[in-house]
Amino acid sequence: MNELISRINSLKERLAKARQVVKIDEKQKKIIELHALMNATDFWKDTDRAKKTSQEASDLENEVLFFERFKRELFDLSEIVELDENDQTVNLRSEAEVQLLQLEKEFEKMEFAMLMNGQHDHEDSMVAIHAGAGGTDAQDWAEMLLRMYLRFCEKQNWKTKIINLSPGAEAGLKSVLFEVIGRHSYGYLKAEAGVHRLVRISPFDAEKMRHTSFALVEVLPFWTDEVKIEINLEDLRIDTYRAGGHGGQGVNTTDSAVRITHLPTKIVVTCQNERSQMQNRETAMKILKAKLQQYYETKEEDERARLRGEYTEAAWGNQARSYVIHPYKLVKDHRTDFETADTDAVLNGDLNQLIEAYLRKKAGG
Repeated sequence: MNELISRINSLKERLAKARQVVKIDEKQKKIIELHALMNATDFWKDTDRAKKTSQEASDLENEVLFFERFKRELFDLSEIVELDENDQTVNLRSEAEVQLLQLEKEFEKMEFAMLMNGQHDHEDSMVAIHAGAGGTDAQDWAEMLLRMYLRFCEKQNWKTKIINLSPGAEAGLKSVLFEVIGRHSYGYLKAEAGVHRLVRISPFDAEKMRHTSFALVEVLPFWTDEVKIEINLEDLRIDTYRAGGHGGQGVNTTDSAVRITHLPTKIVVTCQNERSQMQNRETAMKILKAKLQQYYETKEEDERARLRGEYTEAAWGNQARSYVIHPYKLVKDHRTDFETADTDAVLNGDLNQLIEAYLRKKAGG
C-alpha cells in the first residue's frame, strides 16, 4: 500500500498546482457574475449574446465541477487506502490500483486541457485554407484539408460555418474561410497554422505519377463582442462583386459579395456566402476586426506580413507538416517530430495526437 499512498499524494500535489494554474477561484467568481447577467429581465433581448453567455457559464461550471469531483474521489480513495494500510488484502490492493489508474488517466486529460491557457485559447476561431504550389492537385488538397478539419470539429462537437469559398477551376478549392464555434477551438486549431504538404499519386495525372502539392492554413481567434478595435471608415475601401460558385442555382445574380481593404495595414477580407450584401458586409467587418486585433497584438514583422497576406508561399521548405500517401504512408509534424503511419485516420479528422504534441512542445512539456 505504500506505493499507492505515494502515488495518491503525488496526484494531490499535481491537483493543487493545477487548480492554481487554471484559476478555479477566479472561474467561480466569473460564474456568479454570469448568472447575475442571466437573471436580468432583458437578458434574452439579444439572443446571440444570451446563448454565448449561457454556454460560457455552462463550460465554466463543468470545469469547476470536474475539479471538485476529482478532489472528492481522490480524498475518498486516500481515506480507504490509509485506513486499511495494515490490512493489505489482495482485493483491496487490486480495487485501489484500478481506481487510482483511472484517476491518473483522467488527470492526464485534464492536464492537456491546461495547455489552453493562452490569452485567446478559449475563443471561437476562423480557419482559412489556401491552395499553394501544385496546380489542380493543390486545390484538391485544400478541399481534402477542409474535409479533415470539418470532421475534426464534428468530433469535438463544435459548430462550423463556411464564410467564404472560392472553387478551383477544375477541382477542389482555391481558398476557403470557415468559422468554428466551440470553447477552446482556437486553442486547439492554432496548432494547425502553417504550410501542409501532400505527396501522393495524382488522380489528375494520366500517367499516374507521384506529385507534391501544398496548402497554407491560417487560424485566427474569432472575437465577437469583445473586440475593441475601432475602425475609421475613411481607412476602408469596400468593393462589391458577384459571388461565384460551381454553377446552377448556387450562382448569385446580384453583387452580394463584399471585399474590404483596410488601407493602413493592407489587410483584405472577403465574404460571399451570406444571403445578402448587408450580411456579407457585417461578417467581413467581424473578420477584419479579428485580423486587426491580432495584427496590432503581434510584434513580429513576419507574422504581420502573413496577416497582411504577403506571406502566402505554400511551397518547398516552408511546410509545418507532411502527409505522404505514396510510396509509403506517414504523417509527420516537422515542428515536433511527431509522426504516425495512420494517414487515413488523420485525414478523417483524428488530429488529437498531433495537436497535443504541438501544444506540449510549445508549453515546454
